[in-house]
Amino acid sequence: MASQENKDRASTAAQLTSEIVRLLRKRAGMTQEELGAEIDYTGSAISALETGAQPATEQMLDGLEKSIGCGMGIFTAAKKYVRMDKYPRHFRDFARLEQQALTLCTYENFMVDGLFQTEEYARALTSGGYPPLPESMVEEIVAARMARKAVFDREPMALIEMVLEESVLRRPFGSWDIMRGQLKHLIDCSQRPNVSIQVLPMERGLRGQHAGAWGPMKLVQTPEHRMMVYLEGQGTSNLLSEPAEVTQRFHRYAKIRAQALGPDESLSLIERLVGEL
Repeated sequence: MASQENKDRASTAAQLTSEIVRLLRKRAGMTQEELGAEIDYTGSAISALETGAQPATEQMLDGLEKSIGCGMGIFTAAKKYVRMDKYPRHFRDFARLEQQALTLCTYENFMVDGLFQTEEYARALTSGGYPPLPESMVEEIVAARMARKAVFDREPMALIEMVLEESVLRRPFGSWDIMRGQLKHLIDCSQRPNVSIQVLPMERGLRGQHAGAWGPMKLVQTPEHRMMVYLEGQGTSNLLSEPAEVTQRFHRYAKIRAQALGPDESLSLIERLVGEL
């Protein structure tokens, strides 16, 4: 029996893709075994796809496009929708918002935000959680997380900010080599004209005020210029749109950013930490 997590991941996009595969395969007069052999999969894999038991991978979609796509680009277009299935259910609504956002502002106090993670850091973080996930699911999550980075180069250009607790920069996942690579990646990201990274010093609480005590959050401005807030924890999430609640979080984020080191000072700190590893 499929797990509840697998059931949750079977979205309408995946179901529609499965139905299109079934219809086009029959139109081409092919059996599941014949289609599988043509794209280097088993007939059982095609059956699992058509019944919705297993969503298509991007590699499978590439093969289907060549084999039964009829030159329409339908399976290539399906990638961005099927990719959304790889995200946990509680994250999907925000993932759609993130890709279209005019402004993204993030505060993190435990780990580097997923948008800024390296593949190695993301894999170590995902595979080390509890309960442990199957390796295939870890790879799907990592691939989906890497695909989010398209927002960095999207037109129109999004303004992207991240404020990190200093402890995040000192907390390794996987290995110190992985952490060194992650810090170097943050340095590279900070060179982008639309990106700002700031660090909130560990000793901030000694000054009597620490606006980040309420935990992480993501702020987003939509293409319609609406302001929203995404909160996440323990596999659950909350997307806030009520103006009073959103304003409170935006004010709190502004205070967090004001208490953090400036972008140049933050960059110097990250470079120093790289040198120490």
